[in-house]
Amino acid sequence: MVLWECPAGLEFAYKCGMENWNDLLVSTSSGLYCPPGGFYLDPWNPVSRAIITHAHGDHLRAGSDHYLVSREGLGVFQSRAGLEAAVTALPYGESIEHNGVKITLFPAGHILGSAQVRLEYQGRIAVLSGDYKTFDSDTTCTPFEPVRCHLFITESTFGLPIYQWEPQQRIFDQINAWWRSCRDQGQTAMLFAYSLGKTQRLLSGLDPSIGPIWLHGAGVGPTEAYRREGILLPPTKAVAESPAKHDFSGAIVIAPPSVDNSPWMNRFKEVSTGFASGWMRIRGGRRRQSLDRGFVLSDHADWPGLHEAIAATGASTIWVTHGSVPTLVRHLLEKGYEARPIKTQFVGDRLEETPLPQGEETPSVPSEEALPKEKKSSGRRGKAKNEPEPPTGASES
Repeated sequence: MVLWECPAGLEFAYKCGMENWNDLLVSTSSGLYCPPGGFYLDPWNPVSRAIITHAHGDHLRAGSDHYLVSREGLGVFQSRAGLEAAVTALPYGESIEHNGVKITLFPAGHILGSAQVRLEYQGRIAVLSGDYKTFDSDTTCTPFEPVRCHLFITESTFGLPIYQWEPQQRIFDQINAWWRSCRDQGQTAMLFAYSLGKTQRLLSGLDPSIGPIWLHGAGVGPTEAYRREGILLPPTKAVAESPAKHDFSGAIVIAPPSVDNSPWMNRFKEVSTGFASGWMRIRGGRRRQSLDRGFVLSDHADWPGLHEAIAATGASTIWVTHGSVPTLVRHLLEKGYEARPIKTQFVGDRLEETPLPQGEETPSVPSEEALPKEKKSSGRRGKAKNEPEPPTGASES
C-alpha cells in the first residue's frame, strides 16, 4: 500500500475538531461547492465547472459548461457525456491550481477512471472519495490509493457490518461453475449486472473456453471504451446483432437488471438467471426476486474496507454520504472521529441511477427498485439441475 507523500512540515496528526470547513467546501442545492475554486464536485445539476469522480449516472450529470476528469476515465466519460462536452483530463497524481486551490486526482479502484479528488487550500487538505473499492485484485481499473488529508469525504453504499466481501476470484469461480452447469443442461446463463464497471469487471473473470459471451446493448459502448484504454477483456458479441431466432444455449449473456421480465428476454428459451451485486449479500434478496443465483460481487468498499480507507487517510474529520450514512457516522463518532452526514440526491448503486424524489432519505438497504423486478413464471426458465453450491459462508441471497 503506497501512501501519497505529504508536503514537508504538514502534520497529519493535527486535530481538525469541529473547525469550520465552509471556506473550502459547502453543501448547496447542486451538491458540494468549493467557493474559492469556483467549482462543484459531482454536481447534481448543470453548473459552470464540475470535477467528476467517475462516469456513473449518480455522479456525472450532462449539461455543465466544463468538466475535469481523470485521464484514465476520459474515454468512459465521453461515451456517457458525449464528445462535444468540454473536458480537461488530468493524469493521476498530477496537480493543477485553480483560483488558489490545488487539485489532484488519485485512483479510487471503483471503475475505469474513478478518482478521489484532493483539494489543498491555505495549508488544509480535503479529499472526496467518490465511490471506491479498497485493496482489490481487479484488472479493469487502477487500484485504490489512500491519500493523506485532514478532511475525508467518504461514500457508505455498503456501510453496514453485514457487508463483507469474499475474494473476487472466488466469486468468479462460482460464476464460471454456474455457467458451465447451465451449458451442460442446454441453458443460457443470464447474468444481470450494471452496464458500466460491473459488466467489465465480470468479463475480466469469465472463462471464455466455456462458451460464447454476449452483451446487452447497454454494455457494448462501455466495454469498447475499456478496450480502447488497453483493458484486456475476452471476446464478446452484441445480442442486437445476433441472427433471428438464434440459439443462445450454452452462452452467457450479461444484461442490466432492468431487462428482467421484459420483452427483451423473450428471445431466450431455457435460461438460468443470476445477479452480480453486493446487494446479494442481503438474506432473501435472491429469493424475493425469483433469481436462480445471486453472486456477491461489488465494486464498492465493504464494511472493513471503508474503515481501512478512512484510517489510512490520517484524517480526524470524516463526512459521510451515499448509502448507510447514519450507521457509519455513529460508528465513527464512537471511535473518536469528528463525523457528520452529508445529504445527497442520489443513492449509490441504484438500478436506474436516478435522483431520489425530493425529501426522500437515503435507505441503508436497497429499495425494491435496486433489484430486478419480481416476475411471474414465464415458462421459459429451465429447472436447475445439480447447481454448484457456493463455498461455505457464501451468501446465496
